[in-house]
Amino acid sequence: MKRIWVIFQKEMVDNLRDYRSWTTGLFWAMFGPLMLGGMILLLGNTIRDNVEEALVLPVLGAENAPSLIAFLEQQDVIIEPAPADPEAAVIAGDINVALIIPADYGADFSAGQTAKVQLVFDSTRQSAMVDITRAQNLLEGYGKYIGLLRLSLRGVSPEVVRVVQIEEVDTATPQSQALIFLSMLPYFIIFAIFNGASPVIIDATAGERERGSLEPLLINPLPRGWFAIGKMLSAMPFATINLILTLAGFAAIFRFLPIEELLGVQIGLDIGALTAIFFICLPIVFLACAIQTLIASFTKTTKEAGTYLPFIGLIPSLPGLALAFLPVKPDLWTMLIPTFGQQILINQFLRSEPIAEMNIVISAVLTILLSVIVTYIAVKLYEGERIVAG
Repeated sequence: MKRIWVIFQKEMVDNLRDYRSWTTGLFWAMFGPLMLGGMILLLGNTIRDNVEEALVLPVLGAENAPSLIAFLEQQDVIIEPAPADPEAAVIAGDINVALIIPADYGADFSAGQTAKVQLVFDSTRQSAMVDITRAQNLLEGYGKYIGLLRLSLRGVSPEVVRVVQIEEVDTATPQSQALIFLSMLPYFIIFAIFNGASPVIIDATAGERERGSLEPLLINPLPRGWFAIGKMLSAMPFATINLILTLAGFAAIFRFLPIEELLGVQIGLDIGALTAIFFICLPIVFLACAIQTLIASFTKTTKEAGTYLPFIGLIPSLPGLALAFLPVKPDLWTMLIPTFGQQILINQFLRSEPIAEMNIVISAVLTILLSVIVTYIAVKLYEGERIVAG
């Protein structure tokens, strides 16, 4: 261990001197919090404004349905004259949605028949979905209201058609309501860990080979595998610092941004949650350094290593994005997948859900076990002669 410690100190000094490499890794530590904060500012304002502002509904043929127009105005809908060609206006993005009331609407409505209207919109425009949904709900509500009145006039109880009454019980917490933002945190955290270690490992492996200093280092009277372990350990502090800075950045974003005004909910990352997430991610630090040390040892130049390692960090972090759209239960099989189990556990912490201690242990043990296996392969690689040429 003393000899490995000497190698570790040597690599740490070299890495600290090469400030451009480790400062590049620090950039990725703040990339996630800054990007998420920007998304909250941009999307939060859009969502909040669309929900709070009154619905502006352009209508063509409003004179054909005075009762419908009166109903909409009672619901705080602002009625405006629609352009002569509503479809062209929607396609051009001038309006989000338009209501067309045909001339025969009044005759069908008075005769007790189904009166048809047209709601013109573009379903591919995500920014218009709030207005589209609100307009659809209002029109459906008006249709149900008129249908119940017609039944009452014919002496039929409205309860006849109300076969099932739905009482909604929303179990969502403020954290889970903001799931789309919270679920991105594991992606950015793992990405920061891998990118924190990447520049350091590239310089300690492919960089030394390219500069011609690797071969003189390996002729020292020490087992070659210790050099692999020392280089890998020297990258861990940088990956750990990236992890700490990323968590601190997220805590600052949720603390100082007006999240409650933007999203309507309050998200908090207390010191307990941050500490728990930190310890959950520590095995990933080991795995990230082990995998990147192994991959970088195969490369001949820093350019080649810089091409491979970003993809290595992207692969284990991608499931974090999928969790935002495809919720996965924390079952045993998910904990058996390194990095994926940790991402699920992070999501549970952020959503204040109960967590099984066994899941934490299983995910940590499997990740460490894989890290040991990868480290063993790297050690064997350093014991061969190919390590000099790459």
